[in-house]
Amino acid sequence: MPIPHPPSPTEKKATLCTRIPRGELCRTHSNPNLKADDNRFLSLRDEINRILGPSSGIDSSDVSVDEIMDAMKQYISSEKDWNSFALSDPSRNYTRNFVDHGNGKANLLLLVWNPGKGSLPHDHAGAHCIMKVLKGSLRETLYNIPEATAENKQQPLSVRKTTVYGNDEVTYISDDIGLHKIENASSTEIAVSLHLYTPPYAEKNGCHAFDVKTGKKTKVEMCTYYSLYGQRNVTQEAKGRSC
Repeated sequence: MPIPHPPSPTEKKATLCTRIPRGELCRTHSNPNLKADDNRFLSLRDEINRILGPSSGIDSSDVSVDEIMDAMKQYISSEKDWNSFALSDPSRNYTRNFVDHGNGKANLLLLVWNPGKGSLPHDHAGAHCIMKVLKGSLRETLYNIPEATAENKQQPLSVRKTTVYGNDEVTYISDDIGLHKIENASSTEIAVSLHLYTPPYAEKNGCHAFDVKTGKKTKVEMCTYYSLYGQRNVTQEAKGRSC
């Protein structure tokens, strides 16, 4: 079913679009009325899109992971820049808020983590992920990918390392590195992070969540968002399971 976009100030009714937030770039409704102007967060969004180019993702040879990470590092987080995207819900571990589709080969999301809550261990569906902490601190636990056994025996995930990332720190992960889970390191304060996924395989194909004790993996659909462009996504109300 077509997904209604939030109306712009000049629109009397929401426009229906079948491409956002799933599928190819919708040039009509991408970044509706979100101008960078003096907002450095939106300027970062535009810089990421410039680096990715009109038809490239990080999987392309002409795009540098380091260049995108450097752009994220140069942005000094200011809550007033991104607060309109930071919709939260105390009933969830975290919310996934859609910011931008870039050139159609990436997803830029803002995640709000409730105190002490986190994700399941998960893969990234063959995509690249760059994460920047915008507020608070996040604990990343990195796991080795379980090896397949002839008897298909269950085995617990093995931890490679645990790292706590503070405000404005940036990190990168892909399936070549391993699995990870992300948790809010604070038991009293929310944390906020920016995530770039490219190509957007998880949105299209889902990802896998893993049981820490058994290593068993479960397919998880990742095609819904708590909000779109700063407005609550009431058309995709069902919570579903997420990584």
